[in-house]
Amino acid sequence: MAGQPPAGQPAPPGGELPEAAVDQLGRHLFGIYVHVPFCLTRCGYCDFNTYTAAELGSGASRETYAGLAAAEVALAGRVLGGRAGPVSTVFFGGGTPTLLPVSDLAAMLEAIEQEFGLADRAEVTVEANPETVDPRVLDGLRAAGFTRISLGMQSAVPHVLAALDRVHQPGRPEQCAAWARAAGFEHVSLDLIYGTPGESAADWERSLTSALAAEPDHISAYALIVEEGTRLAARIRRGEMQAPDDDEMADRYLAADELLGKAGLTWYEISNWATGDGARCRHNELYWTGADWWGIGPGAHSHVGGTRWWNVRHPAAYAQRVTAGASPAQAREILTAGERDMERIMLATRLAEGCPLAELGPAARAAAARVVADGLADPVAYQAGQVVLTIRGRLLADVVVRDLTD
Repeated sequence: MAGQPPAGQPAPPGGELPEAAVDQLGRHLFGIYVHVPFCLTRCGYCDFNTYTAAELGSGASRETYAGLAAAEVALAGRVLGGRAGPVSTVFFGGGTPTLLPVSDLAAMLEAIEQEFGLADRAEVTVEANPETVDPRVLDGLRAAGFTRISLGMQSAVPHVLAALDRVHQPGRPEQCAAWARAAGFEHVSLDLIYGTPGESAADWERSLTSALAAEPDHISAYALIVEEGTRLAARIRRGEMQAPDDDEMADRYLAADELLGKAGLTWYEISNWATGDGARCRHNELYWTGADWWGIGPGAHSHVGGTRWWNVRHPAAYAQRVTAGASPAQAREILTAGERDMERIMLATRLAEGCPLAELGPAARAAAARVVADGLADPVAYQAGQVVLTIRGRLLADVVVRDLTD
């Protein structure tokens, strides 16, 4: 949900989709993303579509949000005409979903289940900041049908957390992971960030070690990106902090892959490691494999059959449209066959399964051969018809993708 969307084309007031897009429903799995745009404080590095209480203004509130989201779920049901579902994955992201009462999160999930149905063994994920959950909240979420939790740990080191403007105490995420397992969550994930100004190699190793000690079955580790317009970018521009160093970032990634691998977590996407196939985030795999999903909430993005659209960003504007019975979509784009092919190659290349050579045209196949010769892709996998990145290739994934899609 980060950054500004493209200009796109006007979206129909009622949210209608091209018939050719709706006709493709059922060819892929279908998921629902629910964006909860509320945060207690704004982290200095974050440019996601989130709002503190002071930023909301009039016309939007946490108290009315669950009802608005349920109304968009009903709109999705009307637009898709019963041809989508059952839902295989639901992901509540943010923002901080767990700022809302468990009853509100449960009500939104129930609206999705009533409108579309949930597939057998559906994955239902909620993101949570460690300071917003405790055993009572986690027991309530599990009872409501949530099966997976993703905890925003980011670091185990006080000065790194302070640089990121994170407010939880070191050790709290690990405690939350234990509470989540006790509550019966099937999968527990921790999110980490590396490359924060002032973070040393020892700091990063400490964060990795602490995360592993919590025994999650999934860890995401993301390189810090300094986004324009954030407080962090302003502090770096003023010389208060040093910008992340590319060589140090590469070292952090290599350290993560080594430590996580030794602990039994294997990479399946460049920034994600899991203890096995069952522990992978199946909702994110929908995005990475070109499946279909509807995004609920302000600024949420959706994709059905090659048509992609995004909602108005501010909660007040979202509330106004949904209350009036209109679609909250701000704009959309209908991808060409070439654009869809390019995205499929770009995303598949980032996955451990790799990109099939059969998906590539002649020029891209020649580029793939050069990528292998340069040590950026596995020669054995290449002989078997796949472009699978080596560890060095993962560090230079953007270069590889550019070569394969030029």
